[in-house]
Amino acid sequence: MRRGGGEHGCTAQGHPPAIGRRGCDEDAPLPHPPPPFPATEVSLEMNKMQQHEKEQQLTAELPEGPLVEILSRVPYRSLCRFKCVSKLWLGLCSDHEIRKRCPQTMTGFFYNTRSCGLSFCNLSGRGPAMVDPSLPFLRGRYSRVEVEQCCGGLLLCKYWKSYKWRNRKKFGFAVCNPVTGQWNVLPTIVLPDPEDDAPVIYDYLEEYFFASDAANPSHFVVFAPLDNGFGDFTQVGIFSSETQRWTPVESEWVYETFHADKPKCVLLNGTIHLATHHGTIVTVDLEGKVWGEFGMPDGMPDVDSYPSIGQSQGCLYAWQIDDDNGCKLYVWVLEDYSSGKWTLKHTVNVSELFGRQVDEDDQSYMMFSYAMFAIHPDCNLIFLTDKERMTVSYDMDTRKVYVICNSGEFLDGAPYVPCFVELSSDGC
Repeated sequence: MRRGGGEHGCTAQGHPPAIGRRGCDEDAPLPHPPPPFPATEVSLEMNKMQQHEKEQQLTAELPEGPLVEILSRVPYRSLCRFKCVSKLWLGLCSDHEIRKRCPQTMTGFFYNTRSCGLSFCNLSGRGPAMVDPSLPFLRGRYSRVEVEQCCGGLLLCKYWKSYKWRNRKKFGFAVCNPVTGQWNVLPTIVLPDPEDDAPVIYDYLEEYFFASDAANPSHFVVFAPLDNGFGDFTQVGIFSSETQRWTPVESEWVYETFHADKPKCVLLNGTIHLATHHGTIVTVDLEGKVWGEFGMPDGMPDVDSYPSIGQSQGCLYAWQIDDDNGCKLYVWVLEDYSSGKWTLKHTVNVSELFGRQVDEDDQSYMMFSYAMFAIHPDCNLIFLTDKERMTVSYDMDTRKVYVICNSGEFLDGAPYVPCFVELSSDGC
């Protein structure tokens, strides 16, 4: 329905329109002619002056300093909409310093496919993704690119100059910012051998832990546990974007600390958290100086699957699925970090979230290997997959389920929050 009542506006009833003819009195004087319309140039100039006066009034009412601080605190999508207010706001909302300070939220997941490698699942539901998920600045140089981890808006990617089955283990790593198009290639780890003059080369390591501090997103670190040949990580190599080199650090984690397969590094309050095989969480600060370890929640099911961890709303979360108890999901939150007290936040039957009823006589639901692979950083929204064909989101507050993918293409991924800050230095 058109706004304003019609195409040309409303007309009062009972009043015929003026038709511009003379009345019945032939001797009556002619009406005065209407004043001439102003020239188009004059109208445009008047409009510009009025717009300028409005902008001056807006600026006078709200000085640029406070306005900049306000705009720096609104979500980025709102900032884009505010550009339409006026030319003044267009300039302010396009300012790089304001844009990079805007709070961001998760927009989707980077994930890997068998056919083309890196891909992106856009969760915004409105228009294209905020960034080019193909990372053309990397794909133009390398045959294949895959995402390993994501933290602080930066991606740790694995790349191949020539991807073939026979040389699939000849890869390298790079850290990049999808928004700015900058990247930093990680050099091969070459460390001195304390018992030999020849250096030790650690090439093609599979396990890296990546962290970018939200307080300083242009700075990142990469941890590489170095195997001593007996399955123990007694030493760790640390790469810093500030020094641009690897530094060996002695690990202070307890003996026989084995990390879970493909563990996800969780950065919280400037500390890296990693889940282990034997039901604990090991920690280390970004400089490799403060090491620690604490336990998982009490009462976790004694099942084959290992618990996973993540962070949301400034708290550490842990979760586990009990396949022997009807695929029941348990979610805990570490609300008091200092005391180490965990609280059971939520429980739900996972198979029912996927529309499959659990029947004790029918074990068909066991055909699927359900997993919770992420939690939203800003709300009580979790993401689960059956590892076969379907991925869903589940709101723990409203208990609503939304199907993200049912084609089997997207089954896991790295949550992505955009970052507009430039890297300390970019590689080539």
